[in-house]
Amino acid sequence: MPLVMRTLLFGFVTLLVLVLIIDDIAQVEEETANTGHSKHSQRPMPKPHRKAAAHVETTALTSVSTTENGPRPRPSYRNTANLSSSTWTFNKTLSNLIRHSPISLQSSMMQVLALPYLVFSLCFCRKNILRFLDPERDISILKGTLKPGDVIHYVFDRHSTTTISENLYRLLPAVSPMKNQHHGRCAIVGNSGILLNSSCGPEIDSHDFVIRCNLAPVEEFSQDVGTQTNLVTMNPSVVQRAFQDLVSKEWRDRFLRRLQSLRGSVLWIPAFMAKGGEERVEWALRLILLHTVDVRTAFPSLRLLHAVRGYWLTNDVHIKRPTTGLLMYTLATRFCDEIHLYGFWPFSLDPDGKPVKYHYYDTLKYEYTSRSSPHTMPLEFRTLSTLHRQGALQLHTGSCGADRKPQD
Repeated sequence: MPLVMRTLLFGFVTLLVLVLIIDDIAQVEEETANTGHSKHSQRPMPKPHRKAAAHVETTALTSVSTTENGPRPRPSYRNTANLSSSTWTFNKTLSNLIRHSPISLQSSMMQVLALPYLVFSLCFCRKNILRFLDPERDISILKGTLKPGDVIHYVFDRHSTTTISENLYRLLPAVSPMKNQHHGRCAIVGNSGILLNSSCGPEIDSHDFVIRCNLAPVEEFSQDVGTQTNLVTMNPSVVQRAFQDLVSKEWRDRFLRRLQSLRGSVLWIPAFMAKGGEERVEWALRLILLHTVDVRTAFPSLRLLHAVRGYWLTNDVHIKRPTTGLLMYTLATRFCDEIHLYGFWPFSLDPDGKPVKYHYYDTLKYEYTSRSSPHTMPLEFRTLSTLHRQGALQLHTGSCGADRKPQD
C-alpha cells in the first residue's frame, strides 16, 4: 500500500478512536452528574458505546434503611432481563487481548475497525494484567523464599507482624500450583444465595477447572452448586464463622471432613492479609499435617492484592479492596480461555424482586456496602457485567435447568 494511503488510513483510524473516547467520556460525565448527589454512590463504570450490543443494563438502585447513624442506602436490583441469556457469545479475541501481552495503539485502533469494542476494552488491552502481576508466581509464596522464624508484615496491618511457623513452612509449595496449567473453560463459583434452586450444579461441574470461595459447603447443595473443586480459597475467618473456631471434637471433625473432601485440590489460604487470623491458620495447618490431608496448599504473595487493585484502578475501577471473587477472576484470566461466573450477585433481591440470601448455605445477614465492609461488591458486579456484555466472561445469574423455584 502506498505511503500516502497508509497515512490517510492511520489518520482516519485515529480520528475514529478519538470520537469514541470523547463520546464515552461525555456519557460518563452525564452519569456522574446524575448519581453524584449521594455521598454513598459509587463511581460509575463507563457506559457501553451506543453501537455496542448490550444484553442488559445493570442498574444498582438504592432503598433506604435506617441505622443509628442515619439513613444508609441498601443496594437492590431491578431488571427483568437475564444476564446469562442465550444471546451471549464468547468474544475470544477480546479474551485473548486481556490475557496476553500489551498491544500497540495502532493495533488497538485496527481492532476498533474490526469489532465494536468499548473504549473500556481497549483500556484493558493496553493496561495488561502482566504489567501488574504474574498469577503463576503470585498465587503463592514458594518454599525457599521464606524460612521458619522469618517475620512478615501483614498486608493491611503494616504495623503488625506474624512469624513463619514450622508448619506453615512445611506446607509452602516448592513450585507454583498453577505452573504450566492452562484450561479451556473455567468456572468461578461465588457464594450468593442466587444459586439456590438454580440447578446449575451439573453445568458447573462440566467445566475443565472449577474455583470456589471460602470453603463453602457443596455436598448438600450439589444440585445447585456442583461438587467439582480444583481450587478453593479459605479466609482464616471461615474457621471461626463456619466451624465455630473448632471448639469441640464435633466441629474439628466437620472441618477435617471438609478438607478431606477436596481430594488433591489447591487450598488457597490468605494467611498474611490481616492480623487476627494467625491462630486459625495454624489450627488448619496442624490438621492437614496430622491427618495427611490430600490438598495442595498455597499462600498468596504479599504483593498480590495491591497488584490486583492497581490493575483495576488503572482501568478506572475504583475498588477499595478486591473481593476474593474478583481476585480469582483476575488470576484466572491468565490460565483460562473462557471464564464463567456463578453465584456473583451482590443484591438483596433477584431480578424478579424476590429476596436473595447473602450466602446460599447460611443465614448470615450483611450489608453489601456497609461502612464496616472494605468491599464494594455492587461496583465489582457492574464491572463484571460490563465484561459480560462484551463477551469477555459470562455471568450466570439465572436458572441453569428448569424454571427457578422461589427460595425457602
